[in-house]
Amino acid sequence: MPEKIAYPVEIAAPDIAPYRQGNTGVDYVTTLDSGRPGPHVMIAAVVHGNELCGPITLDFLFRNEVRPRRGKLTLGFLNVAAFLAFDPARPEASRWIDEDFNRVWDVGVLEGPRDSVELRRARAIRPVIDTVDYLLDLHSMQHVSAPLMLCGPLEKGRRFAREVGFPEHAMSDAGHAAGRRLRDYAGFGDAASPKNALLVECGQHWATESIGVARETTLRFLACFDMIDPAFLARHVAVAPPPKQKMIEVTGRVTIRTESFRFTQPFTGLEVIDRAGTVIGWDGDEEIRTPYDGCVIVMPSQRLFPGQTAVRFGRLID
Repeated sequence: MPEKIAYPVEIAAPDIAPYRQGNTGVDYVTTLDSGRPGPHVMIAAVVHGNELCGPITLDFLFRNEVRPRRGKLTLGFLNVAAFLAFDPARPEASRWIDEDFNRVWDVGVLEGPRDSVELRRARAIRPVIDTVDYLLDLHSMQHVSAPLMLCGPLEKGRRFAREVGFPEHAMSDAGHAAGRRLRDYAGFGDAASPKNALLVECGQHWATESIGVARETTLRFLACFDMIDPAFLARHVAVAPPPKQKMIEVTGRVTIRTESFRFTQPFTGLEVIDRAGTVIGWDGDEEIRTPYDGCVIVMPSQRLFPGQTAVRFGRLID
């Protein structure tokens, strides 16, 4: 059985205490209003407490006094309890406190009887989220892998990812069996709604390179709405256009059923398995095989316990 890969912590968590009060009535959530007509756009960070490129990017925006040229811009540190528990000596331990903050965004769950640190925070933030037209949710990944934009299963999400145009790889998928993501909450995941959202996986959690990806994605996202000063954008985004985006359509996912899931090798993501029927792992005694030729391995997990997504299968589409 392949050993779990351990990665060094190359970056430091920023001090977010100066942003606690905000101006929305919700701690660590600030809305900047241009006073001019335009959309309400939100940049979200630390949905998972051990993902550092997001809060570093929000800190960068605050420190540079970035203000929207039109509409409103909300900057939100979300699962703050988990983030404040981050310890570089145990960097995996603070992903969440009680449960995954990115699996609770179903209306029935939010309005139901369950209780957790994450649900209480989600319920507090929800009134702000409900006013947002366009959301960018900054994340990072367990493995060293090419950055990946997650745009959901709808054509409006795929179109939005192409408009941002960065990073090079985008993934169209329906989320997780374990619960609804913020990216798919309410109007974001409704084909009839004009609201839209993207989630970007910027690279390995604690790799220096993930910071640059988070920053550039954020600035290109804001540029789509003419919300960022062009001179500031030019100073912080590469002049050369990014490579043409490659869209991966996720056709299925493997949800873990037993306590003994393991892969055949240490997949890190975006590997292409040439032949259908290739065994890539086992769930107990059950073989996990690729469903078709040219199958893309998408975001394989190291958190291999029942109910979680082990891996997604995808294929490149035009």
